[in-house]
Amino acid sequence: MIVSSPTAPSRGHASVYPSLDALLAAVRSCRACEAHLPLGPRPVLHAGETARILVVGQAPGVRVHRTGVPWDDLSGERLRVWMGVDRDVFYDESRIAIIPMGYCYPGRGNGGDMPPRRECASLWLDQLLARLPRIELTLLIGQYAQRHFLGSRRKPSLVQASSLVRAATRPGVAHTNPRAG
Repeated sequence: MIVSSPTAPSRGHASVYPSLDALLAAVRSCRACEAHLPLGPRPVLHAGETARILVVGQAPGVRVHRTGVPWDDLSGERLRVWMGVDRDVFYDESRIAIIPMGYCYPGRGNGGDMPPRRECASLWLDQLLARLPRIELTLLIGQYAQRHFLGSRRKPSLVQASSLVRAATRPGVAHTNPRAG
């Protein structure tokens, strides 16, 4: 996991939605990739305009799909311990925004869950980021989030990623994926 404050790809992206709440309602009713989702669509994310921390992960797993609560699994427990926050703080959308790269459970593949569907980021991510003006710290968890936000600056190892984060203009720390235990 990389913890940094990368610049969002296009934070000024215009939105046709009059508020963050309206945009979140549209995202939660999205059915763009329904035909490809084995459990059907159930976009899982949360955010508030005053959030200062953004957690960007991969995509919900089966348990999160069932509960509708982001990071509601063992990896979420590890992440909260690593962050030093309890459930109440972690799920306070006025403090922490949680927006994965894929909003619905993508299904199982060889060796684990499938990658996040690309439609989510293409359709919604820039609009969501534009509605989060107070983000000061972004946690990029997993290769898909790191690849999207860091692009060619992404490093193949944790040691190299730590060097990248230390060289960033804002403070940051590198950390392993919380699922790795």
